[in-house]
Amino acid sequence: MPMDAGDIEQMIKETIPDAKVTIQDLRGDGDHYAAHVVSSAFKGLSRVQQHQMVYKALRGKMGDDLHALALQTAPPAE
Repeated sequence: MPMDAGDIEQMIKETIPDAKVTIQDLRGDGDHYAAHVVSSAFKGLSRVQQHQMVYKALRGKMGDDLHALALQTAPPAE
C-alpha cells in the first residue's frame, strides 16, 4: 500500500519537531520518494546517524509501505 508524502512528513516531524522536510514523489506511484530533511538535531552527527534518526521516525514503514526513499539530511546552515 503506497504512502502519502504528507504522512511521511508528519512522521518525521513528530520525531524531529524542528525538522524542515521537503518530500518529492519521484515516480508518482507513492512508493518512491526523495526527502530532504534539515534539523538542528543533526548537529554533530554523522550522515549515517542522521539517516538513522529519519528511518527511526518512519517506524518500520521502510521496505514495507514505503519502497524507496532517497534521503538527504543536514543541520541548518550557520
